[in-house]
Amino acid sequence: MKFRELRCLWVAGCLMGALMLRPVYLRAAEKKEIFTLERSIAEALDRNWSIKAVLEEKDQANQAVKQARAGFLPKVDMSYGYTRLSEPVTFRSTLPGGLDIAVSTQDNYRWKGTVSQPVFTGFALTSAYELAKLGIDQSEMRIQQRKLDLALEVKARYFGILEADKALEVARKAVTSLASHVGVAESFYKVGMIPVNDLLKSRVQLANARQDLVKARNAARLARCAFNTLLSRPVDAPVEVKDILRYRPEGRDLRSFMAEALDRRPEIKLIDVHLLQADQRIRMARSRNYPEVAFTCDYIKEGNHPDVSGSRFHDAGRWQAMAVLSWNIWEWGKTHYSVLEQESRRRQLVKTRKAVEDTIRLEVKQAFLDLETAARNIPTTRKAVEQGEENLRVSEERYKAQVSTSTEVLDAQTLLTEARTNYHHALYDYNLALARLKRAIGTY
Repeated sequence: MKFRELRCLWVAGCLMGALMLRPVYLRAAEKKEIFTLERSIAEALDRNWSIKAVLEEKDQANQAVKQARAGFLPKVDMSYGYTRLSEPVTFRSTLPGGLDIAVSTQDNYRWKGTVSQPVFTGFALTSAYELAKLGIDQSEMRIQQRKLDLALEVKARYFGILEADKALEVARKAVTSLASHVGVAESFYKVGMIPVNDLLKSRVQLANARQDLVKARNAARLARCAFNTLLSRPVDAPVEVKDILRYRPEGRDLRSFMAEALDRRPEIKLIDVHLLQADQRIRMARSRNYPEVAFTCDYIKEGNHPDVSGSRFHDAGRWQAMAVLSWNIWEWGKTHYSVLEQESRRRQLVKTRKAVEDTIRLEVKQAFLDLETAARNIPTTRKAVEQGEENLRVSEERYKAQVSTSTEVLDAQTLLTEARTNYHHALYDYNLALARLKRAIGTY
């Protein structure tokens, strides 16, 4: 009996322990991951589908290089044919008697294998190979462009989470403050110190603040969904980000930013690659001014049966080798005009490069000015928050002393909420402007 009681107590203790530990396990399972900005960018660059798609361009360029390289190597062709004549070919002998002598069979089978090797193509093959190799550089520049754009998108959504969280915090503070004010107003109303409309104003303002809190909470959730999508994570995956929304002065001047942008931006490097490709296309167009030399070797089997094993009129096998020189002597200026077309395309690229440089300078200038504007707004909005907090404190004290109305407190709370929102938005604008400036100079 004693043993049975001990066993029951042991089982009950295990159940109680499991029930007590269950909330701990649940909290651990629901623990949200904390992302830094660096980790966020790294995961996006590794997992984002648009990056994976653009990486395929580099693989395509590598395959194009292999195709172009194959043009230098010998080619092997094979053909097999069957010809049936209406009747065997004959000719009449000039000898006395004039006999008809057959010179072919009615069924004719032919197999031919050819090996051909280009010897000189006027540098067309070399130009095609160089063009293919430049395609790899072109794909790398496009990948770099997409990485810069993606990093900026990650930063914008990262900062968007932080701004949404700050807005949620502001909304909670507003609800807490207004709830406290409603409590005071209800106490005053019960003792007949304020009219009912003052109490109703306070309650309406609190209801509006609670609606704003719901909207702010949904905005914070949506910001996380957008962030997860960019990192190719489950859209509803819980996530927290490290708070880095703060003011960090940028000490460099505009001139240094512009110089770095013109040196680093992949858009300019991409046009430089296009210029090199244009040079090769000009060379390829000029290749038609030169003769082409090729070597071919054929092996031929014929017969009157499908096994092409020969016949009375067919050799069982023979070969022939040829060195062929071909030269297009005159084509009414077609090659000349083709060269002029490619030269014009190159000049177009040179002018496009200058236009891109001007656009980059403008982007850097705009980002720099946006950064300056945001930097100036931060101390202004911070001071407004301090003044708004003091204004609300004074208004609440005056209301408690019954030397002001409820409207003054409500207005003070509205001004403080707006000031706090503006301050956090100024920090968001500054950090986003800094991210855009880095994108403008070609880095992240």
